[in-house]
Amino acid sequence: MKPVALPVVSIVTPSFNQARFLEATIQSVFAQDYPRIEYIIVDGGSTDGSLDIIQKHARKLAWWVSEKDRGQTDAINKGFARATGQIFAWLNSDDTYEPRAVGRAVKYLLEQREAGMVYADCNYINEEGRVIGKFPAAQTDLARLRRGYVHIPQQTMFFRAELWKQVGPLDPSFYFAMDYDLWTRIAARAELKYLAGQTWANFRIHASGKTVAADDRCWPEMLRVHYRDGGNFFSPIVAKYYIRRFIAPLWAWRFRRRLGV
Repeated sequence: MKPVALPVVSIVTPSFNQARFLEATIQSVFAQDYPRIEYIIVDGGSTDGSLDIIQKHARKLAWWVSEKDRGQTDAINKGFARATGQIFAWLNSDDTYEPRAVGRAVKYLLEQREAGMVYADCNYINEEGRVIGKFPAAQTDLARLRRGYVHIPQQTMFFRAELWKQVGPLDPSFYFAMDYDLWTRIAARAELKYLAGQTWANFRIHASGKTVAADDRCWPEMLRVHYRDGGNFFSPIVAKYYIRRFIAPLWAWRFRRRLGV
């Protein structure tokens, strides 16, 4: 019997003025023990030294560009348009992978053909890279996503490129919930699988990150997906939105306390 050829994993890093974190992100990809990674960096024309960091690693990259774009969502789409792998993922330029994350994701997707996407546990880290908490990851599916029960750490997700060809690209009108929108579209066609007990990535929380600076934009965008797909006002996701609005100041305070600001 012929051995199964290992699939190429295409990883896209969108970035803009994240020089202080970008090196750690890049190194976490290059430190993976999986042999077939196609790494793409799409920079939005940074002016903070990011270009020097990218150029230092250019020979190891499948493709990179530094030019003005329309933001993170546009950058991810641009990267995947260049990708040739059978499995896709994106890692933001302030986050990092844990060792062996890519290989473990590939192993699962090779063994479980019904799974269209797989994800695992994720740490919260601060600006210095110190672990400050755990993302509340859990198993979800289309029905639960539609009710607002997301529980997917984007940093840990890996999905089949064939699904991207069916449901992509990301909607560029979304600033925050483009991943949620993609997950609902993938979940309508294939199973999402959560691997509890495996930590694959680190989600960096810092003062200029979207989770702290613009979290209030997330749930309104999720509601756009909800209503677009036929949802109504009397739904758990709508109730969760109003509860979230009420506790938003406490939520922001909680993150700032973790950051010590």
